[in-house]
Amino acid sequence: MTRIARSFKIGQIGFALVTVCSIYAGVGQTAGMIAAQQDSLLAERAYQDREILYELQDPQSHAFRITHDYTERKEGASHYFNVVRAGSHVSDPESIDLDTGENLKWETLSGKQVKERKLPLTDVKDDYEVVVTYLARPVDKGSSTRLRLKETYADPKSYYLDGEELVWDRTFGRLRNTVVLPAGWHLTALASPGVIQTLPDGRVSVYVVNPRNDDVRVYLRARRRVAR
Repeated sequence: MTRIARSFKIGQIGFALVTVCSIYAGVGQTAGMIAAQQDSLLAERAYQDREILYELQDPQSHAFRITHDYTERKEGASHYFNVVRAGSHVSDPESIDLDTGENLKWETLSGKQVKERKLPLTDVKDDYEVVVTYLARPVDKGSSTRLRLKETYADPKSYYLDGEELVWDRTFGRLRNTVVLPAGWHLTALASPGVIQTLPDGRVSVYVVNPRNDDVRVYLRARRRVAR
């Protein structure tokens, strides 16, 4: 009989949720049968292909421009729903079909309006904001549509000034995330593992990977560069 042990290291502030899934290898089960069961458990995270960019605006505005790319694979899907988290307000949405370059129709609805129209979105509260993108055509069987969505968020609880420093304190639920500081600001503190770069235009970016199946908190601080 063989037993398996696994150790974990927390790489950020706070607690880490650990979910362990196991499959009983019963008598007569083949390696292929077990692999199929594992695939069904891991498929959601394996297909987590969203890439999200946060471009911070003037911290006094509490605003940041989000660009996120997403692949829709569900057969027959004709909408994409972006539910805005509580505490944030969204403006200036854009939706693009990256396969064709076509600008897509969108509108911002409340959760209540989504329910009244009987759109295919569940578990949304009435007072939530939802950006609805209408795909150019339903997704065919075995096909996909790559989308790019851009929105400006304002959230004074997660992006604000503390004295002379800006503070970004927000959780990320997706796999690949990049935060870009406003022009003229430099990083002074980062409480999460990340890759720091200076972009060609002089702005500083922080790339954070969240390999977990829950949220990771990203806390950073920055200060204006002193003119020389």
